[in-house]
Amino acid sequence: MRRRDGVRVKDADPMYTIVPYIMDKRYDAMNMITLDIPVAPLKDYMKTTRRDGKYVSHLGLIICAYLRTAAQYPLLNRFIVNKKIYDRKNFDVAMVVLKGGETEQEGTMSKIRFDFNDNIFDVQKKIDDYITANREVKNKNSTDKLIKKLLAFPGLANFGVGLFKWMDKHGLLPNSIINASPFHTSLTVTNLASIKTNHIYHHIYEFGTTSVFIAMGNTREKAFKEKGEIVFKTCLPLGVVMDERICSGHYFAAAFSCIKNYLTHPELLEKTFQEEQAAGAAQPVVESEEPISL
Repeated sequence: MRRRDGVRVKDADPMYTIVPYIMDKRYDAMNMITLDIPVAPLKDYMKTTRRDGKYVSHLGLIICAYLRTAAQYPLLNRFIVNKKIYDRKNFDVAMVVLKGGETEQEGTMSKIRFDFNDNIFDVQKKIDDYITANREVKNKNSTDKLIKKLLAFPGLANFGVGLFKWMDKHGLLPNSIINASPFHTSLTVTNLASIKTNHIYHHIYEFGTTSVFIAMGNTREKAFKEKGEIVFKTCLPLGVVMDERICSGHYFAAAFSCIKNYLTHPELLEKTFQEEQAAGAAQPVVESEEPISL
């Protein structure tokens, strides 16, 4: 079955080909993990870039680290629809943005398209432009406009959403809908720390193609064992929910280790992926540290 947003994977391992038939719903295949990211390297890097007249956010670093990791671990950018495995054609990240207004309670959700060769400054600029555009109260993004049309007539939303689900399952959803949909993404991110809330494990939607959801929460102190001693570090917790059908647990573990390496050495993200590959720079190894459950 051909899709506009993905290419069918026909050479996958037989085990992964059969798994979507056993777990045919995305919410059946959800695995969850918390990644505790020490904030000290991030803060130090953000201070350095600020002195150079450049602004970088925690969110920008998280997204860029994931983007760079996905360039090296391409199975992260796969999705499952109708029991079939697909390689995604683009890399899109969906985000919720609170709009301006008296209550600051109204939000909108859309997505940003990134290139695997974007460096941290490219990523941050795209995020800043996205937030600025979507915080304008009078401005409606493509997602808002689509929802408004569905709600314009009684019964249209129920019929329209049902039709979209059927079309999506059979690869018939037009590009205009896919491009407007925040449910057809490589990654969905929510920054709950911005509203002073702890991280959660957010479900990944059955409609659409999102395979990974990351929720950032309030910082917290975590105990680590380093060189035989217990030390406490302030960490940014990431609640990660993933569709286990797109790759193995070992593959996810290697990818998460890669993300942690980039966030321990964020200066590496200043290079483009092509520059990093051309330089042949090996990823630095994070010092062995064992988190302690308290």
